Amino acid sequence: MKVSSQTVVRMLTLLPMIQYPSKLVEEAVEAFASLPGVGRKTALRYVLHMLKQEDAHVHKFGHTFQRLKTELKHCRICHNISDADMCGVCNNYKRDHSLVCVVEDVRDVMAIENTQQFSGVYHVLGGIISPMDGVGPNDLSIDSLVERVKSGNVKEVIMALNTTMEGDTTNFFIYRKLKDHNIPVSTIARGIAVGDELEYADEVTLGRSIVNRVPYEATFSSK
Repeated sequence: MKVSSQTVVRMLTLLPMIQYPSKLVEEAVEAFASLPGVGRKTALRYVLHMLKQEDAHVHKFGHTFQRLKTELKHCRICHNISDADMCGVCNNYKRDHSLVCVVEDVRDVMAIENTQQFSGVYHVLGGIISPMDGVGPNDLSIDSLVERVKSGNVKEVIMALNTTMEGDTTNFFIYRKLKDHNIPVSTIARGIAVGDELEYADEVTLGRSIVNRVPYEATFSSK
């Protein structure tokens, strides 16, 4: 039996609302529930747990996030998050600075680093081109990537974006921007299934995808 949308809405409105003993508790629950993947019941458990902690612990908890927002920096070279003006990867002379891996965000840097298969450096775009979400090329750190290539120190650019329509669009846009600079532009091998996100790929698959990368032009024949 099908249930109409109006019936569903009516049923939801009849569900008992959580009654909070304090406005402050309710506001704290709202704050935790605003986090991705956190529902109200889980948020309430977090709040009640924090109420049982020592004042010093709660203060440190809140102060940590205040410092995270006010003191955290972005690397002036690759745009990775960092405690200093230059991140630990860019500041490591043992890394191959001529090999630049382009990723969407910081989570992808962490995922690739966990594979221990990549010895180059990164360039964090800060997103991908997505007209539906109002994100265009000018909203990303593409121009600074082009400047890095223009410096003459980059010998290869690896595109390691998620295998989605938006990721492929961003790949192609960057490829066109770098085409005249005569450096190899490669993409990770399709060990990552189409539509998958890098942060959820297992380390072995992701590592092999980087090691077995292919020239970006080779992907045209498969589309």
